[in-house]
Amino acid sequence: MSTPRHPTVARRMRDARMKKLAQAGPLVAASLVTQAVTCGRPQCRCAQGEKHLKHVLTFKRDGKTQTVYVPLDLLPEVRRWVAEHQRIKQLLRDISDLSLDLIRSHVTHRKRLQGRR
Repeated sequence: MSTPRHPTVARRMRDARMKKLAQAGPLVAASLVTQAVTCGRPQCRCAQGEKHLKHVLTFKRDGKTQTVYVPLDLLPEVRRWVAEHQRIKQLLRDISDLSLDLIRSHVTHRKRLQGRR
């Protein structure tokens, strides 16, 4: 994202991102991981090397990594939740950067306005 020079532009850009933030849907702050596992039954196909796929969410809780199994029928929905979390994180970063730009440009803009009088 390029840094706007004028505070009005930065404010407009920030407000547009805040409107997008208000449209947030369900989300989950985790990573979706696909693992290849064996079930342990000697006659199963995974015993010959063709492993089963398992989907889990990984996240940190109290400094420890935790995992939660994701059933196949919930997988598309959970993918959307993870993607929504990523979208929200990016929006928050953009809003923060634009707010910092407003703070940085405030003095310069005021001096410019005073010089025009």
